[in-house]
Amino acid sequence: MRTYLARALTNAGYQVSAVDCGTAALPLLKTGDYDLLVSDIVMPEMDGIELAQHCAEVSPRTKVMFITGFAAVSLRASREQPAAKVLSKPFHLRDLVLEVERLFDEMREARV
Repeated sequence: MRTYLARALTNAGYQVSAVDCGTAALPLLKTGDYDLLVSDIVMPEMDGIELAQHCAEVSPRTKVMFITGFAAVSLRASREQPAAKVLSKPFHLRDLVLEVERLFDEMREARV
């Protein structure tokens, strides 16, 4: 799924760094300048909520978007990361791209 998501966002004109687990994302967040973290919530080694918490510490301006197929997990994410967008599975790739575009539009409007 990661490959398809990365390809859809790349085709939409975004620069994407894709990794296979949250622990692999941490060094990138520490050294890179990322506008958006898109993460599944349920992952091995480190769940997406924990990853988002680390992201808030090392890259506080990075926005977060979770994807999940579990309603209960979605509610937990909303409680623990209220500023994060949650996209529920199943979704079409164009839905992901539209949500990312919406998020960046909101970010641009907030700067004006």
